[in-house]
Amino acid sequence: MANLQVEICGVKFKNPVIAASGTYGFGREFNEIYDISQIGGISTKGMTSEPRLGNPVPRIAEGASVILNAVGLQNPGVEHFIAHDLPFLREKGLVVIANVAGKVLEDYGNICARLDGLVDMVELNISCPNVKAGGMAFGIKPQSIEEVTRVSKRSLKKTPLIVKLSPNVESISVNAVAAANGGADCLSLINTLTGMAVDIEKRRPIIANNTGGVSGAGIKPVALKMVYDASHAVKIPVIGMGGITCGTDAIEFLMAGARAVQVGTANFTDVNAMPRIIKEMGAWLDDHGINDVNEIVDTLVLN
Repeated sequence: MANLQVEICGVKFKNPVIAASGTYGFGREFNEIYDISQIGGISTKGMTSEPRLGNPVPRIAEGASVILNAVGLQNPGVEHFIAHDLPFLREKGLVVIANVAGKVLEDYGNICARLDGLVDMVELNISCPNVKAGGMAFGIKPQSIEEVTRVSKRSLKKTPLIVKLSPNVESISVNAVAAANGGADCLSLINTLTGMAVDIEKRRPIIANNTGGVSGAGIKPVALKMVYDASHAVKIPVIGMGGITCGTDAIEFLMAGARAVQVGTANFTDVNAMPRIIKEMGAWLDDHGINDVNEIVDTLVLN
């Protein structure tokens, strides 16, 4: 069987399939269905310094091949994670990536400092609104991306930093470079696109927040192009995500330049999605006589 092990920023993954933040909780519920130790890693639910209740309901809407969500970072807070969820994940022996968020720059620095050395990697959710900048997301402009990355990296002495890029920008390549300049060790992308769903009988948006993040199989072509652009704009590794539902989807992202992938919405439509994707990747590699998954990374040849 082909080797599926990958290494990113000195962190070794048993395979390149990682649970995407916000779609897998902290792994406990899925562990009741299958042993989650078989996946490569988990990017935790987005965490803030203090617990958050999230947005009002309804906050999920389904579309054709996509879903919209405006959960609002509901989470128990970083201290609860450290005390109750991290020990469980450590027992499972998979790579633990802590996804973190904040309202101001200081939030990012503080939470990164608290998690430094406790988790394998930290992933910045910079699609959050910066309350000191009139509510504009940290991840929109290159200057703010570089600034929040630098503040976070300064607080991490032991733990590699992943910056998760928003697709709702003018240039994903420029923003990738900004994150790298700020000290990011790795990039992950794409976060959700912005969208809306309408109840035509009520003539109102379905989601209470009016708009939400769009994810699911329908966004894969957009995600794939952005992963290709970002991975060829910087020298640091990239983790790709967006619409991955099967093993060949994951292989496309690796060929486009990603070192690993995150699987999100597919976990809702098929609770066994990630174990299946891992098996499908291995089978494809075996069928094509490829001994190591790393051999296919960045092998896309443009027409």
